[in-house]
Amino acid sequence: MFAKAVAVSVLALASGQLLAAECSTTVDSTDQMTFGSKAIEISKSCKTFTVNLTHSGSLPKEVMGHNWVLSKEDDARGIAMDGMSAGIDNSYLKKGDERVIAYTKVIGAGEKDSVSFDVSKLSADQKYLFFCSFPGHLAMMKGAVTLVD
Repeated sequence: MFAKAVAVSVLALASGQLLAAECSTTVDSTDQMTFGSKAIEISKSCKTFTVNLTHSGSLPKEVMGHNWVLSKEDDARGIAMDGMSAGIDNSYLKKGDERVIAYTKVIGAGEKDSVSFDVSKLSADQKYLFFCSFPGHLAMMKGAVTLVD
């Protein structure tokens, strides 16, 4: 009887782990001004979500740097425009810009950065965009973020 109870407990634990939401993702960036992902789905069951940004290119951040910025879709262009004058040390983001939900620093070849954010800041009925705020990169480096069940 004890062995059966242990087996049931192990199976329940294993199936629970298989059903657990993945609350992180890795997004690669390259010298070709591209992200390896064009869409990110975030489970509503995640309390926080982490984005791990990598740069697999060979150019330094001053030449071909990238970051990962999350905002409402309608705010992205304004954030990128306002951030142009902020400079690389501020990740091309205006200090205190409340339209920015989450962001990583600008990275170059071989570098990595991560950001975690509170999923409760997102709404299922809102359109979100992730993008690179390095000047001129928004046109090619962007993707959708959606909440899923």
